Formats: sequence, structure tokens, C-alpha cells
Amino acid sequence: MRSNVLRTVQNGLRCLPRRPVSHKSKVAYQSYRSFIATPLCREEERKWTTPLAKQLTEAINTTGPIPLASYMRMCLTSDTGGYYTGAIEEGRDQFGRKGDFITSPEISQIFGELVGIWFVAEWLSQGRPRQGVELIEVGPGRGTLMDDMLRTIRNFKDMSSSIETVYMVEASKELRTTQKNLLCGEDAVMTESKIGWHSTCKYSGLPIIWTDSIKAIPQDPNKTPFIVAHEFFDALPIHAFQVVEVPPNQKPTPTDSNASTISVSRPGSPPSATTSPFQWREMVVSPTPQGTTHADLGTPKSQQHDPVPEFQLTLSPSMTRHAQYLPEASPRYRALKSTPGALIEVCPDASLYATDFASRIGGSSPTTGDSTTATKPQPSGAALILDYGPADTIPANTLRGIRQHRHVSPFSSPGLVDLSADVDFAGLAETALLASPGVEVHGPVDQAYFLETMGVRQRAEMLIKKLEQTQNRGDVEEKKREIERSWKRLVDRGPGGMGKVYKVLAILPENGGRRRPVGFGGDVGV
Repeated sequence: MRSNVLRTVQNGLRCLPRRPVSHKSKVAYQSYRSFIATPLCREEERKWTTPLAKQLTEAINTTGPIPLASYMRMCLTSDTGGYYTGAIEEGRDQFGRKGDFITSPEISQIFGELVGIWFVAEWLSQGRPRQGVELIEVGPGRGTLMDDMLRTIRNFKDMSSSIETVYMVEASKELRTTQKNLLCGEDAVMTESKIGWHSTCKYSGLPIIWTDSIKAIPQDPNKTPFIVAHEFFDALPIHAFQVVEVPPNQKPTPTDSNASTISVSRPGSPPSATTSPFQWREMVVSPTPQGTTHADLGTPKSQQHDPVPEFQLTLSPSMTRHAQYLPEASPRYRALKSTPGALIEVCPDASLYATDFASRIGGSSPTTGDSTTATKPQPSGAALILDYGPADTIPANTLRGIRQHRHVSPFSSPGLVDLSADVDFAGLAETALLASPGVEVHGPVDQAYFLETMGVRQRAEMLIKKLEQTQNRGDVEEKKREIERSWKRLVDRGPGGMGKVYKVLAILPENGGRRRPVGFGGDVGV
């Protein structure tokens, strides 16, 4: 689920087809110059929609335009009214019908139940370990998904008794409290230790530990970690880059004085920045000059009734430090460097999490991993990633803002608008496989395929039958219709439907491809 996951990290495959350059990119340089020429006193006279908007402007006036990733971090996790950490609107709830967006576990209990069943199936397939099982959720939101999972798993006594600890990676104090109230009870005590915050699950007496970083969870090579990440990766900060063509004799002019010392050398790499006529330029964020219109920004007609966004995305006129090394991190990116106008989004934090998941399950690579997990005697555990994004292409131009269940500019009302971007599933798979020789990756598959093969229809029919047996006739029909609407929404394959847009990826112990997991075309192998 989307939650305050960003502060946690503050501390080839098919190539992207060429896309048309956005209007914002075409006027990027002029917009950048306009910002530079704007006197500071003019910005100070402006009336900002939020305290965070004013703080961002002051920071940019001091440092110059900032990377998109920095803007996202501030908007979502700043102490000055960040979306998940601030208190601009008293009692604000980001989730659900009364909030800004609704997630799959909030739509139907069936979603979390089937995720729980998937982990039961993996536990069975991996020899039914009797102890050492850990449940880990990153970005738990309200705790609804884990609540449904634990409620389901307790029906499988042997697996339930094998679980030693439940870990919840959550940095927001408010959300930790919400999760504790749901999973442990409002009267349950939460104590603090060096690892995190502790309480006891209301279902089985299991210890639940909250941490603000996945790195705070010990990596024990003898444990079996079952990890779930639902709508987590889409909220991690992204950097955006575009290819520009420069004269061959023009030397790079990094905005960072240390950038010229960075050297990337890999077999098969394209010519270096000093010889290639193509360069990656980073998209940066700056205040929108006063007097700018929606037409100047190329705002979609559906959003032109909103105020002009206070910030805009522009193209840096010179190479930044990030532009020198992030687009060189994968052959998938490097393959696009000779395509003028090519756009990519890169999420370094996603790679950090994929690496962590893979090393916990399979042990680290001796050359790139952490020595504490390189000696894991036998790969075990699983990670299930459920999010939205393309199956095998590199995301570009996907940053979006959501407020009160409608799309708004991601550069308006910072701190009041949820920000997210498509997940690079192919990049996650690439990173996981490089991080550990002890894992393999399955998927991504469409959410509709995953849920249907897990039995979403059959579970809905069971719930309806139970309703008919226990409820008064007058109350049943509307509840039956709601169950039908909910599960069908989860598997909707129409344009923009959740069943098509959302994908599911699994990281499992390497077994030579001999067994496909349930939900990905396989069955339980006991």
C-alpha cells in the first residue's frame, strides 16, 4: 500500500519505444531562463497554497532547480506539511472513499485473503518450515492488507505456528498508530526499542514490530522471510532524464563541480559523454513564473479549471551529477542514448529495495552483496510485489497527482496531493537477479490473471453463500451486489481497469525454473 515509505530510504529487455517530446520539454530551456531571471522579491510576494510550497520555493531560490526525486520526497515526507507526515488538514485520511484514493485491500477483503493464501502455498511448496518464518510488509497503509492476511493464515495452524515475528516497515507515527489499533487493538500497548516499536497481534499473540527502515530488520540467514509490497514502489521518488543532441566538440558542463570526476566504464558501453553527440539531461523542478498560463504549461484540458500549478518540470540546460551515472546504470537505459528526445524515469530507491528482498531470500552475491547474507545455507522465503506499471518497458512521463479521487497536477498544492509514478517491473527483476544468485523471478502478470487463478470468483461466491445463510433477506441483496462490484473491479481488464493496469511480480528461491508458483501458472509443489 502507499504510505510514508519514502523517508525509509532517505537515509536487454524490450526497449522503450520513442515517445513524442512533451510541450513542457520543448520550452524547458526558456522556462529555466525565466526562473533564473525572476527576482527573489517577486516570489516572496506570491501567495502560496501550502507552507511546503513556500519552503520549496525558498530552497530552490537558494540552490537552483531541484531534481524531481527531491521534489517528490519533500512533497510526501517533509515535516513542513508532507503528504504523509504533515498536519495541514487536521484528521486527514489519505485512504478510502473519503480520502484521496482507494487501494485493492480497501475495495474487498478478498484481495488480502488471496495474498495470504499465496504465502500459505509458498510455505507448503518450500517444505513447511516449522519455525523461523517472518512476515514483512513495506508500506502498510492502514494495515488492512496485513489484517486480512493474518486473519486468513490463522486458519492454517501449522503455518501460523511457524511465524515468529511480523514486521511492518512504516515511518509515519500516525500510520503506525492506525496499524497498531487495527492489528492489536486500541488498548494494546506499543513499546519502543532500538529496533523499533513493539506490540502483540490480536489474532494469535504474535509479536508485531514496526520499523522505519527495512534495514532495521535483522537479516538472519536461517530465517524464511515472506515479504509483501503493495502499492509501495509507485510512491518511491524518481529521477527523469531526456536525451539531447549536442555538437561533438562541445564538452559537458556539469552543474556539480564533482561530476567531471565520475567515470562509468562497462563492456559494450556507448561512447563517453566527452565524445558522444548525445547527452542525458535531467528534468528539474522550479517555481512557475507569475503570469504563466495553462497553455504555456501544456496542461490537459481536464485540469485547466484548476489554478496554474505553482511548480513546473523543466530540462536542465547542462549535465547534472545524476545525469552522468543513473542513465548509465542499466543496458536498457544505455540503449536509448542515441535516440534524441528519449525519456526515461529511474528509481534508485526501488533498486535498493529489490536488492534487499533478493538478498534476504537467496543470500547476497559474493561480489555485490552484504557479507552477512552471502552465506545463507539454503534460499528460502518469497517476495510478492503488487503495483502498477508496464510489464517490460521503461516508464516515461508517468508522474501523476491524485487528490479526492481525481487526477490533478503533481506540481500543485504540494503536501495536499498524492504523488506516484509507474513501476519499472523489468528493472526490479533485473536488479533482483543481479543481487543474488539464489533467487529467480516470476512475472509480472496482470492482476486479473493472478487473482482469477488464485480463485477470486470462487471466494466471492463463498462469501455470498455465507451471507444468504446468516443475514436477513432484506439486508442480503445490497451486500451481494457490493461483493460482486468489488471483486469484478479488481479484475477489470478494460482501459485503465485495475485488472490490467496492476501487475504482480514474485521473487522466489532459485530452483532452476522447475516450479512455477501459484498465481503465475503453477500449482503447489509439496
